[in-house]
Amino acid sequence: MDWKTLQTLLSGVNKYSTAFGRIWLSVVFVFRVLVYVVAAERVWGDEQKDFDCNTKQPGCTNVCYDNFFPISNIRLWALQLIFVTCPSLLVILHVAYREERERKHRQKHGDQCAKLYSNTGKKHGGLWWTYLLSLVFKLIIEFLFLYVLHMLWHGFTMPRLVQCASVAPCPNTVDCYIARPTEKKVFTYFMVGASAVCIVLTVCEICYLIFHRVARSLRREKPKNSSLPASTSRASTCRCHHKLLVTEEPEPDDKLQASAPNLTPI
Repeated sequence: MDWKTLQTLLSGVNKYSTAFGRIWLSVVFVFRVLVYVVAAERVWGDEQKDFDCNTKQPGCTNVCYDNFFPISNIRLWALQLIFVTCPSLLVILHVAYREERERKHRQKHGDQCAKLYSNTGKKHGGLWWTYLLSLVFKLIIEFLFLYVLHMLWHGFTMPRLVQCASVAPCPNTVDCYIARPTEKKVFTYFMVGASAVCIVLTVCEICYLIFHRVARSLRREKPKNSSLPASTSRASTCRCHHKLLVTEEPEPDDKLQASAPNLTPI
């Protein structure tokens, strides 16, 4: 698998990420992708070849291996890394949509017209919600894969001996031995620990986003009442948008202005 392509795509997320997001991306590539490519693939490379069983029954070894390893750890981690990094691409797509919309707006109305966005990568409005949803999707994917990993092998340990009972075509209970179980257990703990660190960083980033949004809302000053109507559009001074309303003050009617006579009480 070409991990460089994925790294190139996700490197652009750093421009729109918070400090927690940048740390998360570093942890993913250094402690997960790099460890996966350099070491983990080699550890699990001989897993089926060195899966020894105490039987010569044709097909029994393959069936026992499939019974205990319905999906390999290394392939499960590869799927996890792909799915957990995909939500970050939503932010890039949203920014690209903003840039394309800004380009079409400038092309249609000219460069003198005010911009639709002061900064297309600033997390305001819909982009803030897109960023938040991408973090929620990351959390769901991380917990889902950890749950699957725990349920498939009844924990995160790697036993030395597994037994296949009542599994055709094996005639009886067959004992099978896993190659390098201690080394595989260490790598499993390491990958699970790295996933837990990413979960903590994602939760911290969600809390940071919500806190920053609430704090900014509290600091926002109340709009002052003004005699002239104020436009909320950023491009209200441009001819391509609605014109500023000009209020005309009613002229005083000087015609037929009669003063009431001063009446004295009788």
